[in-house]
Amino acid sequence: MSRLVIDGEVEAPCVLGFEELAALPPAALEVDVSRRVPKRRGDAARLAALLDRVKPTARATHLTLHASQDDFHASIPLDEVRERGLVVFRVDGAPLADEAGGPFRFLIVDAASCRAADVDTCANVKFVDRLELTAGRGVDNRPTTPRDHRKLHAPPDAGGGPASG
Repeated sequence: MSRLVIDGEVEAPCVLGFEELAALPPAALEVDVSRRVPKRRGDAARLAALLDRVKPTARATHLTLHASQDDFHASIPLDEVRERGLVVFRVDGAPLADEAGGPFRFLIVDAASCRAADVDTCANVKFVDRLELTAGRGVDNRPTTPRDHRKLHAPPDAGGGPASG
């Protein structure tokens, strides 16, 4: 069973699975993310609710998203995503499938276009398995050149990476 690790600069690190996320109180959930993030489906845990659970330390300035399946990482300013971050964990009542970016997919409401800011659509990360709160920017291997950016968004059979978008 897939697990989401939330650790780093927090007082109460935790590991959550599908059942724990599904059992969150209604106020902690975003049912039907398509209402806030067009073209996306599923139900999500609100980042703010997850942060309330782990209690970030005063040193925590960034949220670093880790997707070990494809070794993709994005580190974004915590204050900018605290209220806009969503962790999608289910679609149609079932765990988020790998084909849809599972086990967990991080989405940012109103993210800027890729490479337009730290909080861009390239920080909408698929295959997330760890949320790490860091003091300062953490690991971030989002593309920095136009060529690498095009490669990231190319279809998988064209050599593109599956991590963002």
